[in-house]
Amino acid sequence: MKRLWIVCLWIGFALFCNRTQAQENRRQMVILDPGHGGMDSGAIGINGIKEKDIVLEVAKEAIRLNKELFGNTLDIYLTRYKDTLISLSNRTKLVKVLQPDVFISIHCNQAARKAAQGIEVYVQQHNTSMSSELQFVSENLSEAILLEFDQALGFKIRGIKYANFQVLRETQYDSPGVLLEIGFLSNWEEAEHSRRKESVRGYAMVIIQALYQLIDAEYY
Repeated sequence: MKRLWIVCLWIGFALFCNRTQAQENRRQMVILDPGHGGMDSGAIGINGIKEKDIVLEVAKEAIRLNKELFGNTLDIYLTRYKDTLISLSNRTKLVKVLQPDVFISIHCNQAARKAAQGIEVYVQQHNTSMSSELQFVSENLSEAILLEFDQALGFKIRGIKYANFQVLRETQYDSPGVLLEIGFLSNWEEAEHSRRKESVRGYAMVIIQALYQLIDAEYY
């Protein structure tokens, strides 16, 4: 993994990025879904950190970066703002009501094999009745996220995967959507990396940068 100071330089550079095109467009609505919460801690790291805490910090940091670095160009909502347990059906209902331009569910990975490392992004498995446009945007967002994790943070990239997770399945006709797995908490290096504030900021910045890539490419 690259040194954390690279993240700081990268974020500093973002302050000077020209986002004229994005600002001229309407505000794109994004729903970030920090997984788990409340009684459901999600994965427990080898160092004791909890998935529910990390993903909430990342989502809230994305809101802060969007406001402070990019003038709130994105209209970001969270499915939860505190350590509360929100049912999967209620999370997907929010997507159906708000009809965002993009939906990202944020998680951390875990495996029995403690050597497992890297970033995965899941897209709803192919469905003949699913909009090809929504599938296209979902896959392009996945590629943008993986590219940022690779080039900016130096993570191992495990690629795009297809699944039938409830949050993707129940929103597949309403919004482009992905489920992001930010590293393995069962791996000591990635668990230690995820407990640092600088890393949380880097994860959030990856998400924001990937979203702006989609805006600049006019994918939505």
